[in-house]
Formats: sequence, structure tokens, C-alpha cells
Amino acid sequence: MNFKSKKNEELDLNLTPLIDVVFLLLIFFMVTTTFDRETQLKIELPQAAGEQRKAEKSLEVSIDSKSRFFINQKEIVNSGLETVKKALKQAAGDEKSPPLLISADGQATHQSVITVLDAAGQLGFVNITFAANQPKSKK
Repeated sequence: MNFKSKKNEELDLNLTPLIDVVFLLLIFFMVTTTFDRETQLKIELPQAAGEQRKAEKSLEVSIDSKSRFFINQKEIVNSGLETVKKALKQAAGDEKSPPLLISADGQATHQSVITVLDAAGQLGFVNITFAANQPKSKK
């Protein structure tokens, strides 16, 4: 009879494949994550009391505090009148006079707003709206 005691083998868990899988998941999520581009444009709208309206299919021209122009969240390279006209015409596409929403920062120059109005007027846009915040009620 053989009464030798058997050695208990110690079990160990190999973590190398698990770490590889975690790194692959990390890379996958980093590559597939999309970032919201609207957060890049920060506009502090002026306050105005009045009727609130929301046009369904309108062109949005945004002017930030540094008087840079954005049409439908896409920056215009040059702030000249001809460049603004070309960008508005391209964004309008086949529509002759789509509704135009101007969102100008309270710190934007008056000239930049007038440039957009002039370009829109020369292109024949007649339905122009300005975006503003409701004034805070005083209690």
C-alpha cells in the first residue's frame, strides 16, 4: 500500500488575458465616443421680453462675443459681407427665403449684426428673427 500524501497544487489565476481584454475595451470606447460640438460655441444672449416662437426649418446665424460668425453651428472663415452672403446662400440651398434666426452674443459688435442683416437683405430674406433670453423677473 502506498500511503504517501499527495501534494495539493495551488491554483493560480492568470490575469494577463483579462487585462488585455480591458485594454481592448478601453480603446474601443475611446474610438467610438462622440463629443457634442455644440458646447464649443458659447453665446450669452441679451434679454428681451416678448413672444417666444420657434421656427421649424430655419437658418441659424450665431455671432459669438469675439464677433465670429457661425451658420448652423459651422464657423465662417471670413467675416466679410461677401463671405457671409455666400455662406447664407449655400446654407439656404434651394429655398428662396428661409426663416433666419440671428443669435448674437450680448458682447458682439453692432457691426457684426448689421453685416448679417445686410447680407440677408441683399439675398432677399424677409423672415428674420432675433434670439434673446427672457428677462429675469424681479420679486
